[in-house]
Amino acid sequence: MAFTIAVAGKGGVGKTTISALVIINLLKRGLKPVLAVDADPNVNLNTLLGIQAPFEIGKLREEALEEVRKIDFSPGMSKATYLEYEFQSCVTEGEGFDLIVMGRPEGPGCYCFANDVLRTFIAKLTPNYRYVVIDSEAGMEHLSRRTTQNVDILFIVSDSNPVALKSAERINKLVDELKLRIKKRYLVLNNLENSFILKIKEKVKKTGLELGGIIPKDEMVFSFTLEEKPLTQLPSTSPALLAVENLLKKTEVLS
Repeated sequence: MAFTIAVAGKGGVGKTTISALVIINLLKRGLKPVLAVDADPNVNLNTLLGIQAPFEIGKLREEALEEVRKIDFSPGMSKATYLEYEFQSCVTEGEGFDLIVMGRPEGPGCYCFANDVLRTFIAKLTPNYRYVVIDSEAGMEHLSRRTTQNVDILFIVSDSNPVALKSAERINKLVDELKLRIKKRYLVLNNLENSFILKIKEKVKKTGLELGGIIPKDEMVFSFTLEEKPLTQLPSTSPALLAVENLLKKTEVLS
């Protein structure tokens, strides 16, 4: 089975950056193939990983479901088989990893059948990979809909903003309330100066989470993001890249 890492947190705290740096560290160690899942409707994980935006499953789900309603299927092709075939076209290949972009959320109408097929498709797909890294949508919707399940490690990302830390606390509580199958959870403080940790020590404690790591402000990451350069081109001296490597070591993803 693939080892699954999910990254959650309030919008704007740097979840996608952390997700990308996790993937880059895995690839640097030769721990591939990796399946990257961009579950955030605000799609940009592909940009940070340096590959073209693939077709979004959210769009395909609506279009394929409309086609399913029109087509008179032959005995050799079921509706579920047709949808799985269409979903396969959304898998984009990178160097050592594949990417699936979930894209926009559901529109009006019933998507139960399509979503069931999609869950089955992803369940069949994941055993082909050593690692699955999920960049979750902002907030807690993915948890309340139980789309983040069977996870080995959940990194809940926050910055020094008290609102973001409160969101991390709520996410942690929601995992318990929903009894989600998540083995380990850690708080990750992003874009932070080490000297600032003492000022928010009590707020960090209130989240109820073990602090997995502190990712420092990194001018290289800021510059690359501003210029839309992929983070895969970051030098090995990047403070953020090194901090995520330490995070993965501390949480025993890397040895």
